[in-house]
Amino acid sequence: MEEQVPGGYFGQALIVDLDAATAHTKPIGESVLRSFIGGAGLGAWLMHECCPARADPLDPRAPLMFVFSPLVGTPLTTSAKFAVVGKSPLTGRLTDALASSHFAIAGKLTGHDAIVVRGTCAQPSVLMIDGSSVSLAPAGDLWGLSAAEAERRLRERIGPAWRVAAIGPAGERLARYATISHDGRHAGRGGLGAVMGSKRCKAIMVRGHEKVLSADRAAVLAAAKELRTRSFGPATAKYRELGTMANLLAFNAISTLPTRNFTAATFEDAPALAAEEIAELRLLARSSCASCSIGCEHLYRGPGGSKTRIEYENVFALGPLCGVGDPDAVIAASARCDELGLDTISTGGTIAWAMECAEAGLLDAPWLRFGDRGALLRAIEEIGAREGLGELLAEGSRLASARVGRGSDAFAAHVKGLELPGYEPRTLQSMALGLAVNSRGADHNRSGAYESDLSGRHDRLLAGEPHVVAAIDSEDRAAVMDSLILCKFLRGVFREPFSEWASLLNAVTGWDADADELACTARRIVLAKRLFNLREGWTCDEDWLPQRFLSESLELPSGRLATLSADRLRAMIDSYYRNRGLDATGLPAVGTLHELHLDRLIHN
Repeated sequence: MEEQVPGGYFGQALIVDLDAATAHTKPIGESVLRSFIGGAGLGAWLMHECCPARADPLDPRAPLMFVFSPLVGTPLTTSAKFAVVGKSPLTGRLTDALASSHFAIAGKLTGHDAIVVRGTCAQPSVLMIDGSSVSLAPAGDLWGLSAAEAERRLRERIGPAWRVAAIGPAGERLARYATISHDGRHAGRGGLGAVMGSKRCKAIMVRGHEKVLSADRAAVLAAAKELRTRSFGPATAKYRELGTMANLLAFNAISTLPTRNFTAATFEDAPALAAEEIAELRLLARSSCASCSIGCEHLYRGPGGSKTRIEYENVFALGPLCGVGDPDAVIAASARCDELGLDTISTGGTIAWAMECAEAGLLDAPWLRFGDRGALLRAIEEIGAREGLGELLAEGSRLASARVGRGSDAFAAHVKGLELPGYEPRTLQSMALGLAVNSRGADHNRSGAYESDLSGRHDRLLAGEPHVVAAIDSEDRAAVMDSLILCKFLRGVFREPFSEWASLLNAVTGWDADADELACTARRIVLAKRLFNLREGWTCDEDWLPQRFLSESLELPSGRLATLSADRLRAMIDSYYRNRGLDATGLPAVGTLHELHLDRLIHN
């Protein structure tokens, strides 16, 4: 008897073979869907199933996945999201990059819960997925274009019913932190644009014909109405008014704005880069992601009058981290990263590493100095072209420092190869733990432990057991939100998150999940990612922070020293392991695997 598919799902993934330009479907049973939900969670399961062990991320056999969720296609606000999942060329570990766009809706309505792409095109090509039918079209005339221009030409040529995800020149040249772009949005962290480039796939086009049904349509509509109303409340006000750029002055005031490659935590030119300042002169428009009622996007005047999307993370990485305080230069640098298809955090982090190396005499680049706007823009151009110093910098700070040697690794601010985001670990010590242990590497989206640091409930400069509990709770909540998939900016509108998320999921699927089940699901997803990394060669030494943060203190304006010792970090990690059901080396205990029904992943 054929298994009934729950609401919100199609119960299958489309497996595309680029070598043969063919595809087949892989059934996904209800037990798997309920265990991993979708998005990042289902992507982790599919990586265990579809990625050959120890395959190089740029090997043709390594899959590139576009994974949807049961909420995609419903009227629930912020639900038009998908996860791009694969093995990161930057870290060699599992990565999932989330993004919002109409590509999510069209991709799911091809009739699949995920699209898995393997193999390599014989020549630069566009993969076209029309329902379950796949074909390849030549892309020689698109090679070298920005993702946005390639998308524009393809939709103009083939029709507006198609949605496009494309790479820019950086992905074509296999820069290890290249992005995948669509509707002006970017799946950025981890470099999966390089994986797509290694497959000679310039773009993926999808057109949907199916309908996805909810188990209780009336309940979904009622929940959507209520969630939309709550999304206009105080929990999202700062994102609507100033966007994520509202963080910049606040972080600078409490000494948690990474500056000049983490040698300082305040930036003297921060006021010039603040949203309040640049919005008055350069703000052109506000916008929203697909199916979103929050409207956090703020578009600023870029080079030539172009519209450039500005967020806290790209301003931090291309501004204070590189010592650049000129807002026009930072906006231009961000716009150029978008055109080339580069993750702004890793771009800024790698350039900041190079600036410090150059100033210390470890790199022969006398033109590269902190605070030099011309040097910043030149470095971005060279990275995108893989020319000059860019050939080295396109590898990311970890691999670049290994090549340079001479102690340059001391300046490389990364975890597992992924450059740190805009949160100073010494002054946000719950976040320090979250950055150290996260499966994706140094990441602020899979662990939002900084929320606990900023809440005032704990001393953010003196970590202990409460900080560990907060980091785990943040990681678990992110695991569910990234699998449902809902925007993190909604996290403050849920009073009882796991219970409310279970209600949303039940209305769509027809299940009877409760808060306890979703809390268990969160733990399962977190450990499934760890298990994949373990299979790929992970060791507990990777759950650590760069030495700079453990040996150099920060003097704060209050006179207090912000110090994070190796002993304190070790104690937090040991406690994290115990609370996660891991042994002293970070490996899951047999009982933990059995409790979370992860035995099969180990067997495979």
